[in-house]
Amino acid sequence: MFDSKKIVAQMARSYQEEMTPNAKGEFNLPDRNEIIGVLEDLRKLMFPAYFAAEGLRDPAHFAESMLHSVYFRLKKQIEKAYAFCKEKGGCNEYSAERTTDEFVEELPRIRNILLTDVEAFFSGDPAARSKEEIIFSYPGFYAIFVYRLAHILYLQGVPFIPRMMTEYAHGATGIDINPGASIGEYFFIDHGTGVVIGETTVIGNRVKIYQAVTLGALSPRKGQKLAGVKRHPTVKDDVTVYSGASILGGETVIGEGAVIGGNCFLTESVAAGARVSAKQPELIIK
Repeated sequence: MFDSKKIVAQMARSYQEEMTPNAKGEFNLPDRNEIIGVLEDLRKLMFPAYFAAEGLRDPAHFAESMLHSVYFRLKKQIEKAYAFCKEKGGCNEYSAERTTDEFVEELPRIRNILLTDVEAFFSGDPAARSKEEIIFSYPGFYAIFVYRLAHILYLQGVPFIPRMMTEYAHGATGIDINPGASIGEYFFIDHGTGVVIGETTVIGNRVKIYQAVTLGALSPRKGQKLAGVKRHPTVKDDVTVYSGASILGGETVIGEGAVIGGNCFLTESVAAGARVSAKQPELIIK
């Protein structure tokens, strides 16, 4: 039988070496479950008819109560993220209150952008029976919803929380959108599984991409030395990228209105209006 006391003592000592509590006896790390709960409340706030229908009996009261709940829960998590970052010497002086104020002030604008995304899904997918179906059940739309909220916090310089949000969506949908990516309106991800969009990707308006598309970086052998450097491609307005395509590199630009065929591998720019396809392999049937 193993020596439980010995193992427990070793583990406890290791925990203490890894992290120490603050003056209040708390650990300055955001609570993942609380962040997920905030996301779910934000979905109710953004789309009450779908996720909190009871709120429609008194919309103003519902919006006010949900907004205050989200505000104070998120503010507490941002305070923890800033406090931990300061302990490690990686943050300047930030105000969690100001950051949270700015975040909630952006929510009406983000809702309007999300409605353009819903329109892009509906007009781009003949299998969609209604816009309600998209909001309720499309993983691509949920991943975009979480990204757009996380992107606000990313731009504000909030540590941890933006990536916690998008990685939660990644696990739920199989779609990996870094919160640092810049994505325009009317964005459509069809099917979505296996899509990867890197941190410094720039995507214009009315862009449509399919499953297993990678908008990534060339092999980042310099690691942290490349932090802050544009490593991922730019995709201009009205581009379509079909399934399995990989577009790599910070200097790679896909011109407006271009169509990138399935399984293409691109590390150089493509002109506006271009049609790019991979050479068909020989098919042998015995």
